[in-house]
Amino acid sequence: MMRMKKRKTAVFACVIVLFFCAILLGLCWGSYEISVHEVIATLLGNGTKIQNTAIFGIRLPRILLGIFVAAGLAISGGVLQTMTRNELADPGIIGINAGGATAAVLFIQFQTNAYFSELGTFSIYLLPLMAISGALVAAFCIYFLSSRKGLKPKRLLLTGIGINAGLNAFITFFMFKGGPGDYNRVMIWTSGSLWGAGWAYVRALVPVILLGGAYIFYKGRMLDALSFSDETAIGWGISIERERKKMLLCAVILAGASTAFAGNIGFIGLLAPHAAKKVVGNGHRVSLLLASLIAAVMLIFADTVARNLFSPIEIPAGIAVSLVGVPYFVYLMWKE
Repeated sequence: MMRMKKRKTAVFACVIVLFFCAILLGLCWGSYEISVHEVIATLLGNGTKIQNTAIFGIRLPRILLGIFVAAGLAISGGVLQTMTRNELADPGIIGINAGGATAAVLFIQFQTNAYFSELGTFSIYLLPLMAISGALVAAFCIYFLSSRKGLKPKRLLLTGIGINAGLNAFITFFMFKGGPGDYNRVMIWTSGSLWGAGWAYVRALVPVILLGGAYIFYKGRMLDALSFSDETAIGWGISIERERKKMLLCAVILAGASTAFAGNIGFIGLLAPHAAKKVVGNGHRVSLLLASLIAAVMLIFADTVARNLFSPIEIPAGIAVSLVGVPYFVYLMWKE
C-alpha cells in the first residue's frame, strides 16, 4: 500500500514538472524568441512592450485555452470509457466531437457577413453554444440508437463510430461546397487548432470546464461503482440508467465546449485517461486528475511544436496529436 502511494506521488510529481516545462516552452518558443529569464521577468511585470504583447496578448491565453480544452477532453474520455467499459471510447471516436464540429461548421457556413460586427463580444459565446447543442444532438442519436432493450456499452461504442463516420462525411461535403475561405475555416474544425485563441475564449470556456469537471469529481465514487458490472452496481442500490444519463450529459457538455474553441482534436480523450489508469489504477478522482494533467502536457507540447516547427506555416495541433494517437489506438485495437 505504501509502495503504491509512493508510486502515485512520484508519477504526479513527474507529470507536474512536465506540465510546467510545457508551459515554459510555449511561452519562450515562437517567431519572437524569449529567454526563460525574460519570461519570468515579464510575468512579474518587468517585461518590455513587445514581450508583454507576445506573452500576455498571444501565448499565455493560447496555453491556458489548451490546458482547459485538454482537461475537458480527458475528463470526457475517461467518463465515456467507464460508461462503455471499453478502453477505445473517446469523444472524438464515437461522434460527440464530430457533432459539435458539424454544428459549428454549419453556424460558420450560414452566418451573415455582419455577424461579428453586429453582436460584438457576445458573438464569442454563441459558437460554443452551437457546438454543445450539436454534441448533445449527436449524443442523443447515439443513445437512442444504442439503448433499445437497455443500454449496452459495446452497442453504444459501435453506434458512435458509425455516427462519427457519417458526420465527418457531412463536414467534408461542406468543405468542398464552400469557397477557399470557408474551406480553410472548416479545416480548423476538422483538424483541431488553438489558432486565434484569446482571453475572450478563455473566459467563455473556463467556467464550463470547471463546473463540469467539479461535478464529475464529486461523482467519482459513483463512476467507480459504474465501472463494475450492471448487476454489481444494481446490488449496491445504484440507478444505473439515471446515473449513466447524468454522466453522459456531463461528458458531452465538456467535449462540446472544448470542440467549440479548438475544433475536433482526437485521441487526447483516449490516450490521457488510459495512460492515467495504467499508472494510478481505476479510482476516478485520482485518475481523471492525472489524465487532465497528461492531456494538457500533450496538447501544449503538440501545439507549440506544430506552430513553430515549420514556421511561418502553422500545422493544426490536432494533426500533431494524431501522429502519436493513431499508433497507440492501433495498439489498443490489436490488444483488444
